[in-house]
Amino acid sequence: MSQLLAPERDRSESLSNAPTISIVIAAFEAAKTIGATIRSVIAQSPSPLEIVVCDDGSSDDLAGALSEFGERVRLIRIEHGGEARAKNAAIEAATGEFVAIIDADDRFLPGRLAAMQRVLIERPDLDLVTTDAVIELNGRVVGRAYNTGNIFAVDSQRAEILDHNFVFGQVVVRRETMLRLGGFDPEIKYTTDWECWIRLILDGGKVGCIDAPLGVYVMHASSMSSSRQAMYDGRVATLSKTLKDVRLSNIEREAIRSRIAAEMRRSSRAEMRSALIAGDSRARQIAKRVAADSAQPRRERLKAAFTVISPEMAGSRMRSHDRNYWVGVGDQRFERSTK
Repeated sequence: MSQLLAPERDRSESLSNAPTISIVIAAFEAAKTIGATIRSVIAQSPSPLEIVVCDDGSSDDLAGALSEFGERVRLIRIEHGGEARAKNAAIEAATGEFVAIIDADDRFLPGRLAAMQRVLIERPDLDLVTTDAVIELNGRVVGRAYNTGNIFAVDSQRAEILDHNFVFGQVVVRRETMLRLGGFDPEIKYTTDWECWIRLILDGGKVGCIDAPLGVYVMHASSMSSSRQAMYDGRVATLSKTLKDVRLSNIEREAIRSRIAAEMRRSSRAEMRSALIAGDSRARQIAKRVAADSAQPRRERLKAAFTVISPEMAGSRMRSHDRNYWVGVGDQRFERSTK
């Protein structure tokens, strides 16, 4: 039996009718994967109000991939401007009271929309609802979106969202709220969801989570080891933007500054790691900076010191590790093997 995780309700009444839900999908070079995504949405009962796909200037035959679905899918196109702009365009084109956001290679599991509609009826005070999901890597399930290292925040959501993104991205969110907030910020890369949810919660929005795996999140190499530094840099950009928000207290500002410093240290370590894997001659110089930084964890400083002494051996070890594992941004390790 699934459980709703959410802050205490501030309204006693429920809705008499289920609010309408539009599916919005940003697609870029997704012709090979979007079919499975659309089929998982069409299989939902009750059906969504509509499915809106925004083609973000793809060069593949996205229209051809969608042709089997006929009028069940509405396709709009923009010049290539990135995922945030494509999502915003799809949200603007949608007509439902809520929009359900899904990536063009992920899937809904049976019962997802029905469970979300029940929550939206019972909890009209919630602006956003997500669920747990299974993580799929190379066609096999390797974990869950919510685990011991990533827990949905029921209480103190404002403080928690300023510290980390506890909202899994396959959300159903009130369309009016998204339009009022100005949607996703195209200038923020990799952490655009987190930046948007920060603004939503600072604006007084409440977030709920159905504690059941009702979605599939497909993980790729590009979303793991190869982009760790970019993800850390994206966090810094998000937090730096948030620092300018006049609604923050002094205590919140200090906490954000501390978090920015921590993410910059993680970025330095990721830069060293990437340089070692690539055999870049800069690895030793980067390692010197990490080793000399007293704010870095002791274990990481020791690793960096070893790199300074023997960059060739450190690089060999790192490449061997990289052949066998992907390491996610949360430092979660996944085997590359498909066995």
